[in-house]
Amino acid sequence: MSDTTFNSLDQLSVDTLRFLSVDMVQQANSGHPGLPLGAAPMAYVLWSRFLKFNPKDPFWPNRDKFILSAGHGSALLYSLLHMSGYDLSLDDLKQFRQIGSKTPGHPESMMTPGVEFTTGPLGQGFGNGVGVAMTEAHLGAIFNKDDNKIIDHYTYGIVSDGDLMEGVASEAASLAGHLKLGKLIYLYDDNKISLDGSTSLAFTEDVLKRFEAYDWHTLTVEDGNDLQAINDAIIAAQQVKDKPSIIAVKTIIGYGSPMQGTNKVHGAALGVDNVKKTKEAYGWDPEKTFFVPDGVYDHFQTPGKHGGELQAAWEEQLNQYEQAYPEEGKNFRLSFDGKLPEGWEKSLPVFKPEEQLATRQASGKALDALKGVIPWIFGGSADLASSNETPLKPDVSFQPDHYDQTNVWFGVREHGMGAILNGISSYKSVRTYGATFLTFSDYMRGSIRLASLTQAAVTYIFTHDSIALGEDGPTHQPVEQVTALRAIPNLIVLRPADANETVEAWKIAISRPKGPFALILSRQKLPVFDRTKFAPSENAQKGAYVLSEAKGSIDIILIATGSEVKLAVGAQEELAKEGIAARVVSMPSWELFEEQDQEYKDKVLPPHIHQRLSIEAGVTFGWWKYVTAEGDVLGIDRYGESGEGEAVLKHFGFTVENVVSKAKAVVAKKK
Repeated sequence: MSDTTFNSLDQLSVDTLRFLSVDMVQQANSGHPGLPLGAAPMAYVLWSRFLKFNPKDPFWPNRDKFILSAGHGSALLYSLLHMSGYDLSLDDLKQFRQIGSKTPGHPESMMTPGVEFTTGPLGQGFGNGVGVAMTEAHLGAIFNKDDNKIIDHYTYGIVSDGDLMEGVASEAASLAGHLKLGKLIYLYDDNKISLDGSTSLAFTEDVLKRFEAYDWHTLTVEDGNDLQAINDAIIAAQQVKDKPSIIAVKTIIGYGSPMQGTNKVHGAALGVDNVKKTKEAYGWDPEKTFFVPDGVYDHFQTPGKHGGELQAAWEEQLNQYEQAYPEEGKNFRLSFDGKLPEGWEKSLPVFKPEEQLATRQASGKALDALKGVIPWIFGGSADLASSNETPLKPDVSFQPDHYDQTNVWFGVREHGMGAILNGISSYKSVRTYGATFLTFSDYMRGSIRLASLTQAAVTYIFTHDSIALGEDGPTHQPVEQVTALRAIPNLIVLRPADANETVEAWKIAISRPKGPFALILSRQKLPVFDRTKFAPSENAQKGAYVLSEAKGSIDIILIATGSEVKLAVGAQEELAKEGIAARVVSMPSWELFEEQDQEYKDKVLPPHIHQRLSIEAGVTFGWWKYVTAEGDVLGIDRYGESGEGEAVLKHFGFTVENVVSKAKAVVAKKK
């Protein structure tokens, strides 16, 4: 940490951040100038005196992590990155909010060097930071030695009133307090203004008392322009090792502008005249835009240069670690390089055809096997481990005294879990998963969407996948969820037909370094297909494949997913008795199928064969793409019923007999 006294050059640097941000918003005539004007002092103190980073290597493993959860204030973050020496030029700042620029309206981790997290939807960044702090604690417990701590950093963030109103932040905050994440420190931009007006209209709780109840360490800085007070508060937060910290920094939104302290400065450019008035209030030349005073660049880039020195020392430290602890060093390198141990696939189970088990059970066995050979798989369930078939022993879970454990007890916090998983995934070195019932994927959809946007390597385990879950009834029986997940770009959805297809799904999910996966798994037991009679299960990696070929010229193609594939196989046998030749296609993943070349897709679904029937216990929306106008769909376009699972399936027509009837009707139309 550098000298903690502040001088006029520090204040000049703060104001440079303010006006680069204001000029960006004004040039775009769009954006949020209020947060940068009010929060620039806290951001400056953090970046100049505390944050450990190297702009020449934004992915240095032991850097401190910074999250701007209040992502609407992105102009402030871009100003910080530019001034600190990241690959973000002044011209990039001038392209703020323009198509193809490196400075989009909200921070995008995959577009801008130095942006750790894609934030914007409020509360998400808060949860991301909790995930990062959990991962830092976990990897530290796994790899650190008394004489060599190779993972040792803080997670910092700036959060807003809006962030703290969102339920996802509350879920994540509650878990963070329980886990005693002492290296998580948030600066709360406490300006009491949100987009529509004063927080007095809807948010009058005592925020710090709420966080005290979550078992957080709380502090207050009464004047958000007092650099020394902010500095001292961060130091005080660092001293508390067994609690996360939140520092309420009382600021004035739009500080120094004619609209300061009002919602008018939250989300709109100040206007040319008001920009000039604001600059005059600070003693700046009102005619200059994107102006950096002499000496400020050199001053601002000192912390980043120091970070480069810290990284060089750390790399030497890592070399020493690898020599002293070769096995741990090998695993460290593998994990941070995004690789897997040699021969990891050999650990996976192969299920025999005489077995009957739910795909959730097969998933659990596959996950157990993978965690046995890949130490850096880290995740858990939202209080449904026993139902999701994920590791569930509470005495060997990730807890304050057991950060080395890989099983996370998320509690009943689906959305918080989703945001935390994105934070864990940002580490790149950790493969993470989260589990709940499929119907509750709706609660975490915002986080799933951001995982998909950023290509986060998160695996979602969604069990109890259809009306077949039975007696819990329509509230718990997912109908539209699989289709809704398929609608999310970049998300690969896999609904395996049996235990061995489930293993293949895990192979895909664990081997791809980017992109989220949703495993859709059954509650009820399913037959394991005899692969000496049916096509190999590894074909599932192509998204769709011919499981069972028609005997003779194809009259109809039966396309099914998950538990309904057994109905297609049964119908194929019955149709053959009536002289109708049916091909059975197992289609666990639309997305993987669409990745295949056209030649392969045409082999599975020949373009000249329009007689097709899809079979899936969910809404039929989307299936017409594959069945053609001459085909038909068997699905459920309403909510379910409470009753025993097999009885509910029969009630809605998911029987071999009904599949045969619908298939015959499709074939008859051709004749």
